[in-house]
Amino acid sequence: MTIRNLLATASVAVLLGVSTGAAQAQISIGHLADYSGGTADVGVPFGQAEADAFAWVNKNGGIGGKPVNVDTNDYGYQVPRAIALYKKWSAAGNKVSAILGWGTADTEALKKFVAEDKIPDISGSYSAALTDPTGASGKTEAAPYNFFYGPSYSDALRAELTWAAEDWKAKGKPGKPKYVHMGANHPFPNAPKAAGEALATELGFEVLPPIVFALTPGDYSAQCLTLKSSGANYAYLGNTAGSNISVLNACKAAGVDVQFFGNVWGMDENAAKAAGAAADGVIFPLRTAVAWGANVPGMKTIQEISRVSDPSGTIYRPVHYVAGVCTALYMKEALDWATKNGGATGENVKKAFYQKKDWVPAGLEGVCNPSTWTDKDHRGTLKVDLYRMKVSGDTGASVADLVKNGTIKLEKVKTVDLPRKPEWLGW
Repeated sequence: MTIRNLLATASVAVLLGVSTGAAQAQISIGHLADYSGGTADVGVPFGQAEADAFAWVNKNGGIGGKPVNVDTNDYGYQVPRAIALYKKWSAAGNKVSAILGWGTADTEALKKFVAEDKIPDISGSYSAALTDPTGASGKTEAAPYNFFYGPSYSDALRAELTWAAEDWKAKGKPGKPKYVHMGANHPFPNAPKAAGEALATELGFEVLPPIVFALTPGDYSAQCLTLKSSGANYAYLGNTAGSNISVLNACKAAGVDVQFFGNVWGMDENAAKAAGAAADGVIFPLRTAVAWGANVPGMKTIQEISRVSDPSGTIYRPVHYVAGVCTALYMKEALDWATKNGGATGENVKKAFYQKKDWVPAGLEGVCNPSTWTDKDHRGTLKVDLYRMKVSGDTGASVADLVKNGTIKLEKVKTVDLPRKPEWLGW
């Protein structure tokens, strides 16, 4: 089944869920997705998961017996298009209860507006600038209506650097380890740059000048030669998997000996298949407690939701799909609470995020890591699970077969429980 067919199936399912209750008052949410832009490699599975999840919600009674009208739009990772859609979603008479957002540039651009209009935005951006609801940290403007599921980009990088410092020490190597930030000169890759370089310095790393490469795949041989000549020991890849694959392949060809790590969007099973041996050893954070197919109670729900766009149940879903379902069902439960406590207004949906501690959406036990948001701190978790991608052998088979036969494996390296430092809030 093609990506286009998958997306069409999900859209039909959402519409069917809504049409059965057309006479009822609907709860509306906006859904920004990147199916065709610079982050589509990871935007497709994440956006598909959110669309599937709400189609499944509608099939199973909606919210309080009412269907959810999900306005899904592929905005191509273009900020002006996101702003235009937001104007529609915030207009009087058409105001949505909440937004399932996506990119860092657009989410940060809309941060002030969602606060003014009181529309919660649970995004696919994990920028730390979205975690301070009051602005008390002084690091960023207040973001009272922004949420996301998982550790922030900054906290994930802090965990990776904590591991790297331990790794260097365990290997008994002399001198200071060298660290370099790599990625596009863009709000998304740059989001954790300052925080990462500050902690790297504190941990005793020599911080090297950043190396820039675009968000799109390309020939990055020059960047790899720069990396090699720099003598870097640890390199953070700040882009999504699509362009990271190009870097990994070019650096393998150039004989670069460096430990790569990336953000949550920087590696997945599809990227491991595409990059082959070049992806072996890359360390990245996993937002969920498990990956696709794990033997935990909540996987049954994930697989039911997946059948919305894959009735055959044969498609292997990458880590981003699983995280997308978690994200959507946090939103679903927030809408549930709001409906029972004064109605699904943005203000009530926001309050809903503060009602539970160590929250896991019902039916997703063992899949979603527990999250706690408060009105003073939107860092839902400071627990970071680090995994190493293992690739052994030819990757010509399907991802499902590669995972099944063990050619591609996600190997847990370490769980880092970061301290909830006030000075790290919003940064």
